[in-house]
Amino acid sequence: MTENEIFKEIDYTKNMLARDEYEKCAFVNCNFNNADLSSVIFRDCEFDNCDFSLAKMKGTELNNIKFSNCKLLGVHFDDCNDFLLSVSFKNCLLKLSTFYKLKLKMTKFDNCNLQETDFSETDLTGSVFTNCDLQKAMFDRTNLEKVDFRSAFSYSIDPEKNRIKKAKFSRMDIAGLLDKYDIEIE
Repeated sequence: MTENEIFKEIDYTKNMLARDEYEKCAFVNCNFNNADLSSVIFRDCEFDNCDFSLAKMKGTELNNIKFSNCKLLGVHFDDCNDFLLSVSFKNCLLKLSTFYKLKLKMTKFDNCNLQETDFSETDLTGSVFTNCDLQKAMFDRTNLEKVDFRSAFSYSIDPEKNRIKKAKFSRMDIAGLLDKYDIEIE
């Protein structure tokens, strides 16, 4: 087990990260682009300014993980070990990522680009999307109860196919709930 270490500017596309348990570690300016992180365990770790684009996460454990200023293009979080899965994202690029069927209650997405991200059948109860771009993000049979979308934008959510009880939306962006009806709102 590796604890309380700081890893800076390491290119894990050349030197593979050891399959180990990492607890209370920080990874800064590291490159995990297309890296195989399968079965690696991360607990209480922080990632800042790292590139995870297309990283393989089969069985990866993400327990209380903070991603800041990270690029996570096309990451299949649904491949991760879902036991104790807990993540938060700040200023991250998550385009084309997948959270299919995960339990992500109370997850914070702050100032993130989530274009074309798949949240199908995900439980996002109580999550917060602060200033997030959700253009073409997929919500299908998603639990969005008590989710805060008040500062999110460009979303399209079908209230008939998703659970939205007590979710919060801004008046300006309420049209995103009516897209399927092809009506004009002025």
